[in-house]
Amino acid sequence: MNEYLNRIRSNPESPVPALRHDIPMAAIPDMHSIAATDAPGREAGLSHDDHQAVRLWLRLLTCSTQIEQVIRSNLRTQFGTTLPRFDYLAQLSRFPKGLRMSTLSEYLMVTGGNITGLTDQLVAEGWVERVADGDDRRAMIVRMTRNGKKHFSAMALAHEQWLDQLLAPLGTQAARDLYDQLGKLRQTLTQTDGLASSN
Repeated sequence: MNEYLNRIRSNPESPVPALRHDIPMAAIPDMHSIAATDAPGREAGLSHDDHQAVRLWLRLLTCSTQIEQVIRSNLRTQFGTTLPRFDYLAQLSRFPKGLRMSTLSEYLMVTGGNITGLTDQLVAEGWVERVADGDDRRAMIVRMTRNGKKHFSAMALAHEQWLDQLLAPLGTQAARDLYDQLGKLRQTLTQTDGLASSN
């Protein structure tokens, strides 16, 4: 994402609006108040007698859901868009030459019908365009327009700021440690998935 933003910033023909889209302080939960109250969402009703694996799993789900809710809300109120549209554009931003719609569907892990619907909307708004695939004229490539790049750039900058604000209470070192631990978990899950697929 940062690589894309740096490329946009260096292109004077596609300026990035110098805007800040801060989260209102009331929208960011106070860490001390959360610790002092009953756990929200999926963690409600858990006790210390529950297995550690269950408690950890629900904690991960709860944190992911809470962050996603803030992102969804801010995209809707500040940019009038949705998280699926943002994810769609984020994928295209990594491939300036564009992607086949089937590949985009795989990357986003959604159906071709959903991709077609999103593409139709964004083409109508002038944010993306369909072009013939040079390697296969029967296939279509989807890529962002200059207007789409400019709008996505502003959203991506705000998105990064929102995450910085949400995760700042952890502190830099704790955030790095958590990232490393989750990386180990991801490797373990990938290996486990491979074993399950071979059985």
